[in-house]
Amino acid sequence: MYKKIIAGLGGALALSLLHETIRKNFDNVPEINKVGEEALNKVLDKADMKITNHDQLYAATLAGDVIGNGMYYATTATSGFNIASGLAMGLGALALPGKVGLDENPVAETTQKKVMTVAYYLFGAIVTKFIYDKIK
Repeated sequence: MYKKIIAGLGGALALSLLHETIRKNFDNVPEINKVGEEALNKVLDKADMKITNHDQLYAATLAGDVIGNGMYYATTATSGFNIASGLAMGLGALALPGKVGLDENPVAETTQKKVMTVAYYLFGAIVTKFIYDKIK
């Protein structure tokens, strides 16, 4: 099981590195971090809390993304359905924000952002499967 967790975290880190590198260097690209930051503060609002320091909010969101995505990939992308796993996660990243009251524009405002969002999550699943196959 620990090999699946390592592979999943590797895929999640690869996804985050890809997203952050592209986000910081190009325009009209997904900003998955903004959806995560909004979601985190929305949850914290329920407990009368809020992270107002942007750097702290960014760091907390990034850590949560890597852990959450890593666990998802560890349980789904290490099997034979790794492509479907990545596609499902990417499509969920497009469909879910609006359904739970979050701004979907950072990931779904344009066709380019939609395609790239799905591609990022697919990339993470493929990296997870690659790592898992190398260490199992």
